[in-house]
Amino acid sequence: MSAIVEAAPQLIASGTLHVDTSGLGFTDITVNAAGFINQIRASQGTLLIYLRHTSASLAIQENADPDVQSDLTAALDRLAPENAPWIHDVEGPDDMPAHVKAMLNGVSLHVPVTGGKLALGTWQGIYLIEHRRRPHSREVIFQFIGSRK
Repeated sequence: MSAIVEAAPQLIASGTLHVDTSGLGFTDITVNAAGFINQIRASQGTLLIYLRHTSASLAIQENADPDVQSDLTAALDRLAPENAPWIHDVEGPDDMPAHVKAMLNGVSLHVPVTGGKLALGTWQGIYLIEHRRRPHSREVIFQFIGSRK
């Protein structure tokens, strides 16, 4: 184990990111999260990232090879196909599968912040995943709890 860093919480800061998706797929929001951490002058703590929707999700995933995103989308389609016998279909055939995919991935993440930076791995990025075919406006809440620089 490396050295333990202690810091008393001095700061609770929140902000909202509005993301217009172009439909089904991944939107990288890593730069937005890092910008929020920089803007509030965070040092040590935790960033909560929360998506206020039930047909999109959040994930930390590889940011180097776009084939990973294609394969993940295909895997989610196999787990929750549009042609399954869904009962809820009021908003179209892609709606209920989108809810299942959001439930599988989740709508919140916690990312450690150390030395004023997101403690992501070398190949990790933070993504909003749109599970609906048509574009949507999504809201992501960032909330940091920790110390400031």
